[in-house]
Amino acid sequence: VPEDQADKLLLASWGLPKEVLEKYHSLGVVQMFEWQAECLMLGQVLEGKNLVYSAPTSAGKTLVAELLILKRVLETRKKALLILPFVSVAKEKKCYLQ
Repeated sequence: VPEDQADKLLLASWGLPKEVLEKYHSLGVVQMFEWQAECLMLGQVLEGKNLVYSAPTSAGKTLVAELLILKRVLETRKKALLILPFVSVAKEKKCYLQ
């Protein structure tokens, strides 16, 4: 992330509602890793274009997907489908996203 865009590491810079930011903050998530912000700034990803990315387990891939889904749902008022690989992760995300 270029120095002039360092604020993009903060979740508050992505136009999310206050309630969503408060939930992330209560879980200790205030900012992203550089690679996560870079994913969100690529091409037209925020306008709904495709994104393929890879990172090790527990690196923070889900946060990128969540932010893209949340922005899209809030902007279009349409539903989204989030497919997760394990029942335990699905249950965790269900509680987390409610």
